[in-house]
Amino acid sequence: MTATSTARGAARPASGIGPNAKYFEQLAVDDQWESPRRTITETDLVMFAALTGDHNPIHTDEEYAKTTIFGGRILHGPAGFAIATGLESRLGIKEGTAIAFLGMTWDLRGPIKIGDTIRVRERVIAKRETRKPTQGIVTFHVAVLNQKDEVVQEGEWKIMMSRRT
Repeated sequence: MTATSTARGAARPASGIGPNAKYFEQLAVDDQWESPRRTITETDLVMFAALTGDHNPIHTDEEYAKTTIFGGRILHGPAGFAIATGLESRLGIKEGTAIAFLGMTWDLRGPIKIGDTIRVRERVIAKRETRKPTQGIVTFHVAVLNQKDEVVQEGEWKIMMSRRT
């Protein structure tokens, strides 16, 4: 098997399966991981507003946002989810073994502000085989925590995973 280099410098097999990747049968209910941290910046907020066209003043007008219950601008809720997907992907658990993101439930528990440092905690909460011997479905509980260990977003992600044949 030949290997290629990844952005992190680790060798990755030419098959596209990452060095930390897990197949369906390698995952067990209650397996848990925590991602690296990432600090939310002004640029994150501005770029998400530009990408989506969501220029609600709670995100883009500091003087207005100071008058709200948040006391200043907050990151868009969907931006928190999007950043969570990136943090979770850095774990490499699904690199080359995830087939499809099938759905989610997602709750916004608290604001994410510029300067907050967030991380993702992920735990396997359910698994089920499918009729196809090459895939199974895994449900993960995913929580976004800030620097104060407060859960600011959380929910369940349902992922179709590869099975070894």
